[in-house]
Amino acid sequence: MNIEGIPYRTIWPAEDGVAVEIIDQTRLPHEFVTLRLENLHDAAIAIKNMLVRGAPLIGATAAYGVALAMSDKTSDAALEEACATLAATRPTAINLGWALARMRALLLPLPPGNRPRDAWRAAAALCDEDVKINRAIGEHGLQLIRAMLEAKGEPVNILTHCNAGWLATVDWGTALAPIYAAFDAGIPVHVWVDETRPRNQGASLTAWELLQHGVPHTVIADNTGGHLMQHGMVDMVIVGTDRTTACGDVCNKIGTYLKALAARDNQIPFYVALPGPTIDWTLENGVRDIPIEQRDAQEVTQIRGRTAEGELATVTLTPHGSPAANYAFDVTPARLVTGLITERGVCLASREGLLGLYPERKR
Repeated sequence: MNIEGIPYRTIWPAEDGVAVEIIDQTRLPHEFVTLRLENLHDAAIAIKNMLVRGAPLIGATAAYGVALAMSDKTSDAALEEACATLAATRPTAINLGWALARMRALLLPLPPGNRPRDAWRAAAALCDEDVKINRAIGEHGLQLIRAMLEAKGEPVNILTHCNAGWLATVDWGTALAPIYAAFDAGIPVHVWVDETRPRNQGASLTAWELLQHGVPHTVIADNTGGHLMQHGMVDMVIVGTDRTTACGDVCNKIGTYLKALAARDNQIPFYVALPGPTIDWTLENGVRDIPIEQRDAQEVTQIRGRTAEGELATVTLTPHGSPAANYAFDVTPARLVTGLITERGVCLASREGLLGLYPERKR
């Protein structure tokens, strides 16, 4: 994606070949800052503190975290420590464990002396694969948007929740990939952008992305979506997911479940865009089995923004002494999902639907 005419990914090897660079997403949309990750600790902090976020990008950063660790120490113990350290950073996104398992399986059989070189190559390959996957998600989702335009005959209004765009992946995004593909194909689209409290990742990140790409959009309070649906102002909902069960339950940013309920009540298609590595084939019931991350209460009680004087400031929203809960995700049952948009096509949110696209998982 382009930022002021310069193409960027969200993570890339530094020119000196000994570090990785990322976009610090905690500084957006008011400041565009890139940072160097020079060791395992840097990578773990970047994931834990959400300098990088989004399931695919978390996995990519973890892969490079292993490569950074192998550049320091190459023993079996060092590899196991790196994987354990990174695995403990964020519990919900399945791509984290997937990427670490992939790196471990590749590196553990190798002689220690070969591990640094092969770890860097493997991390780069994982990132290239993510870009290819997300581009394919965009192409499959484009067909749904094109069909909606043909049925409607006027601009397509799409509601999304949180940020499942370029910034959540290595490039292109998941939920936003079909929107970018449609816009680039000349299809008139307009995006309703949920602000997505807490952390405001819709207002801060999705709106910034769409603005950079020139896609028409409007930021709304999280509670506005149902009203828009009741009044015919939403044609379809497309969201991302951090983990999808083998039966099609989807775990995404807190508040997604409520949007799915409103969409069902108003007969509005509710799609979830996801890459294959986000499917957790070991789980059946998302509500019961997916671990839900609980984050610092300050993400609820405080908010950061730019003042009228142009200064960046953090302010407190709640009375001193009032406790706050911060559940980061919720689970939308498969029965509320119209379809899953993957790199292999669109399917029903069910075991049968997923196995139709991923038949190798039948065994």
